[in-house]
Amino acid sequence: MTKISDRTLNIVSLNIPFPANYGGVIDIYYKMKALHDCGIKIILHCFEYERPRASELEDVCDEVHYYRRRTGLLPNISLLPYNVYSRKDKRLIDNLLKNDYPILFEGLHTCYYLNDRQLKHRFKIFRECNIEHDYYLETGRAERNIVIKCFYYFEAWRFGKYQKRVADADLMIAVSQTDAVYLQSEFPCNRVEFVPCFHANNEVRVVAGQSDFLLYHGKLSVKENEKAALYLIEKIFCKLSPYRCIIAGMNPSSALLKAASRYENIVVEANPSVERINELIGAAQINLLVTFQATGLKLKLLNSLFTGRHVVVNPMMLAGSGLDALCHICDVPEKMIAVCRKLMKAPFNEVIIDERQKLLFPVFSNEYQALRLIEMIDFKK
Repeated sequence: MTKISDRTLNIVSLNIPFPANYGGVIDIYYKMKALHDCGIKIILHCFEYERPRASELEDVCDEVHYYRRRTGLLPNISLLPYNVYSRKDKRLIDNLLKNDYPILFEGLHTCYYLNDRQLKHRFKIFRECNIEHDYYLETGRAERNIVIKCFYYFEAWRFGKYQKRVADADLMIAVSQTDAVYLQSEFPCNRVEFVPCFHANNEVRVVAGQSDFLLYHGKLSVKENEKAALYLIEKIFCKLSPYRCIIAGMNPSSALLKAASRYENIVVEANPSVERINELIGAAQINLLVTFQATGLKLKLLNSLFTGRHVVVNPMMLAGSGLDALCHICDVPEKMIAVCRKLMKAPFNEVIIDERQKLLFPVFSNEYQALRLIEMIDFKK
């Protein structure tokens, strides 16, 4: 990769970004790796939450600082979002003040100190990974437990109020073109740029050929993904027999497992390794991806295009991605079923792979986006 002269960047992560095995931390980890490969020194500040410390981070970071996330009832007794207030830690601001380097806040969850007066003269970057109030509102609608539903609705309200604080950022980088337009309308005086998700793929690694199964993958404990998986089971997969349909991801609920068990052609693979997920994506004849939220990270789409064969999506999965030309787009179940049956009989060939290569590079290259980001950051401020 192209090397940049000696420059250092603070990165504040909502969680420990290794292993890079779900949406937000995949973007963070591979962004750090790409910046490191371009010669940027990284001081990582990350909150410990349900994941162990990772010595592997020392391969891409000059320093790694860990902070305890304050979970439970007390952090909820605040008008600030729980997911922000629970990441308040005086040691973080103290460590940020030990240097004068720019600060990249990864997601709204990490922005408690973004508008702290002590950081007034620092160059600050806000990485938007979701329109959080929309995300929590939709998550609340999908939740069945009334207490948890109320939490999500309240959190959505708090995030809606809190979002205006990121106006203090010198630079905002959005994960989709749609989100970039939204942020520019909300913050017309700020610089907003579209920087796609960073990911594990440095090249298109699709294997030509054909197989006998379809795949949906995602972090199944996330309500959005569970809703999508249940939709596929009840509206699509159950009508695609005799083809095998695999749903793979972390921590599926008992409701999801029960729904899949009703059909002989549907299998749920719970908690597969990163290697197994990649194997499934590459081997599937069709990666079928749906979402009911048009904002945020859609890394599963990028991974499927870099390593999988046919990709079938609903329109919301593509919102603002610029990847429409590479996917089969279906807006109703009947069309999705018909398209899937047709593609199951269509071998994936080298001509389609070449077309993928042309459309994915350089825009979705980690190195290209890292160099763009470096040019945007004022390392001298």
